Amino acid sequence: MRIGLLTREYPPDVYGGAGVHVAHLVPALRALVDVDVHCFGAPDGPPREGVRAYPTPGGLAGANAALQTLGTDLTMVAGVEGADIAHSHTWYANMAGHLSKLLYGIPHVVTAHSLEPRRPWKAEQLGGGYALSSWVERTAYEAADAVIAVSEGMRRDVLECYPALDPARVHVVHNGIDTEFYRPDPAREALVANGVDPDRPSVVFVGRITRQKGLAHLIAAAHEVAEEAQIVLCAGAPDTPEIAEETEKAVGELASARPGVIWVRRMLGTAEVRQLLSAATVFVCPSVYEPLGIVNLEAMACGTAVVASDVGGIPEVVADGDTGLLVHYDENAVPAFRSGLAAAINELVRDPERAAAMGSAGRERAVREFAWSTAAERTVAIYRAL
Repeated sequence: MRIGLLTREYPPDVYGGAGVHVAHLVPALRALVDVDVHCFGAPDGPPREGVRAYPTPGGLAGANAALQTLGTDLTMVAGVEGADIAHSHTWYANMAGHLSKLLYGIPHVVTAHSLEPRRPWKAEQLGGGYALSSWVERTAYEAADAVIAVSEGMRRDVLECYPALDPARVHVVHNGIDTEFYRPDPAREALVANGVDPDRPSVVFVGRITRQKGLAHLIAAAHEVAEEAQIVLCAGAPDTPEIAEETEKAVGELASARPGVIWVRRMLGTAEVRQLLSAATVFVCPSVYEPLGIVNLEAMACGTAVVASDVGGIPEVVADGDTGLLVHYDENAVPAFRSGLAAAINELVRDPERAAAMGSAGRERAVREFAWSTAAERTVAIYRAL
């Protein structure tokens, strides 16, 4: 069985949550089936066996980003010929999978990492392209032979957003985590290099500057966090200039109001992230929308307690009261959410023994329940059923 796996994100060409997913899933799948990766990127990069990168077609340079995506999708379809199944990840590659299904008469599997109807702020970034991306996603999902949701919460969202889908076609396969790489790391060079004091408590955020990740809520909550804790924001790649300006202003106000605010704007290497997560007293995930949240698994695997919002698939990862603390998010009660974040963070900062116990429990849970080999086996079972 040969799988044509279609994705925008595939390190090192494009890096993000979906990219982390496919980069770890592909080797696990290849132990069971043949996999050709078709990804966005520069075709003249170093050769990689079983990987083909596709650039934006030259004639679309300067066009709306959504239109550029569709142009790349069209070129990807030609490369899928000969596959037995097309498996696409995110709306960026969904149309390539859908057209492969039509052109070659093969099943199309979609993995749902996020949903356009749940991300209305994308209109800020894409303009009219958001209407186009939403149409692409709906068209692909409703015609797909199988949809893989990365959590039960995501499955509920898929069926709510696309009620025309037969529930029997929507399956749950949790994301995995590489617990051999993400592990408690005693090294502290990355902390010192980025201005973090290894001997003081730290509250760490790692993520993009986007409405979805809720960074603004954490920055506001940090005004109420105990001053003995450092606030470490590993945050870059803002979605829009407006969000970048808002964040710049908010972090500046926070730094003026309290000590120990460290903003790391560059993209950190994974080994640096591992050190920062391992040294953290608390990792915070204030997302307002999160199908699963791989970064929570990464923190848990590093032995760190997590404070997170209770949205989407996060409660399936973070065991409230055991591996961390969940804070209820309600878009109509934002001040309460922010105060709740601060209270939960302070609870663990002021009780480091409890935080450490939660970190140990999180490590055990990550190893026990979130292996990539398990995700691959469940995915291949779906392929074979088609």
